[in-house]
Amino acid sequence: MDKTFADRVIEFNKNLSYRGNLPKGFEVLNPYLDNPETITVMQKFYHKYYDDSNNRKFIIGINPSRHGAGVTGVPFTDTKRLESICGITMSSARTHEVSSVFMYDMIADYGGVDLFYKDIYINSPFPLAIVRKTKNGWLNANYYDDKELFEAVKNFMIESLKQHVGLNLDTSEVFILGKKNAEFISKLNKEAKLFEKMTVLEHPRYIQQYKSKDRQLFIDKYILALKK
Repeated sequence: MDKTFADRVIEFNKNLSYRGNLPKGFEVLNPYLDNPETITVMQKFYHKYYDDSNNRKFIIGINPSRHGAGVTGVPFTDTKRLESICGITMSSARTHEVSSVFMYDMIADYGGVDLFYKDIYINSPFPLAIVRKTKNGWLNANYYDDKELFEAVKNFMIESLKQHVGLNLDTSEVFILGKKNAEFISKLNKEAKLFEKMTVLEHPRYIQQYKSKDRQLFIDKYILALKK
C-alpha cells in the first residue's frame, strides 16, 4: 500500500538526528529522543490530520522552540492547544507557547484544524530545537543567530527541506515566517532551487510580542495569502 502523507512525516521525524558540528555554546535538542511520549503524540496528530495523499502548501518556520514543537513534535503547537483544539493529551509535559496562540487563532479563522491541515503543512528548515548557553542557563536560539552556527547547519537544512518537498508539497509558492528567516531561506533556495516563489509573512512570535493590537490584521493577511 502507498504511504500516506502522515506515514512519510512520521518516518521523517523518527529518523531525525543532527550529527554535524556546532559552535561552542550551542546545543541541539531532539524531542523524539528526549521524551518517548513525544513520538506517540506526534504520530496521533499526523494520523488524525494527514492520513491522505493530498498535495499541500508549505509554511516554513525558523526552528522549533523548546516549549512548542520541541516538546510536542508538532510545529507551533504547545501542549495546551494540542489538547484543547486537537484533542490529543500529553501527560508528561505542560507547555504554553506564544506563537502557538497566534497560529491556532489564525487556524480557527481559516476554518478550523481539519480544513487547515488538509491544505497546509508546517515545518522548519532546521526541524530540531537549538539552545544557546547563557549565564542565566539555556535559552532558545535561531539557526541564523550566529554566522558560524548557520554555516554549520546549512547543508543539513538543505537536505531537510528537500525531504519535506518529497512529502508531496506544492513548490510553486512557499510561505516563510519572519523576514530574517526569509533572507536565509532565500540563500538556501538559490543553491538548492526548491521553490519558485517565496511569500514572506510576519512571524507569530513577533506579532504576539510587538503587534498584538493589530493581530487580527495579521491573521487576515495570513489567510488571504494561504487561500488565494
